[in-house]
Amino acid sequence: MSDKSNISKQELEEKIIQALKTCYDPEIPVDIFELGLIYEVAIDDNNNVKIKMTLTSPMCPAAQSLPLEVEGKVKSIPQVNDVKVEVVWNPPWNKDMMSEVAKLELGFL
Repeated sequence: MSDKSNISKQELEEKIIQALKTCYDPEIPVDIFELGLIYEVAIDDNNNVKIKMTLTSPMCPAAQSLPLEVEGKVKSIPQVNDVKVEVVWNPPWNKDMMSEVAKLELGFL
């Protein structure tokens, strides 16, 4: 039995979230998960992962690099088969999407 089939979707999702928490917007010292930039993490039965994410702004300097970083870090998880990252603009990101952790870190609380 391969390593890919020995993990539940919930366990895999937790590993993916931990990987996402190592990706940072270059202008904000908070990870992209806590910033609320990750809209969806979908895992199919073959451990293919689809991530819908946004950026703080269409003019974000990391518009090219951040999705590639997300893809690379998630793809490096041994149980993940393949990764597709889709950047979406609806709904537009705003600071209300940040977690309490991010708001506290940035002084919004």
